[in-house]
Amino acid sequence: MASFKIGRISEDLKQELSMLFRELKDPRISKMLSIIKLNLSNDLSHCKVYVSAIEGFDQTVQSVEGLKSASGYIRKEISSRLHLRKTPEFHFIADDSIEYSANINKMIETQLRKTTDSEE
Repeated sequence: MASFKIGRISEDLKQELSMLFRELKDPRISKMLSIIKLNLSNDLSHCKVYVSAIEGFDQTVQSVEGLKSASGYIRKEISSRLHLRKTPEFHFIADDSIEYSANINKMIETQLRKTTDSEE
């Protein structure tokens, strides 16, 4: 039963964090920042948030620096929005999965073009 509650809280956190990222005024934080994965501890004390920016990994690293500097504000906002008894401490981690998947997509498209060109 506890894992069901953690799952619901994780989804609520993911939704609220996504909205909150777009409201932050730090120029280092990308407006196209996506939450890839969110790991919430069972006691709600820590939350690892894996983020990725569409602009590339360098922008993701800059965004993580901005998020780390705003982590106190983010924690306060999440506490007021979700009314949790215990608000987790957020740990933001840069993830390059969006850039990696874009490269894979380019490779597949290139390979498909080569096969269609050779068939003609």
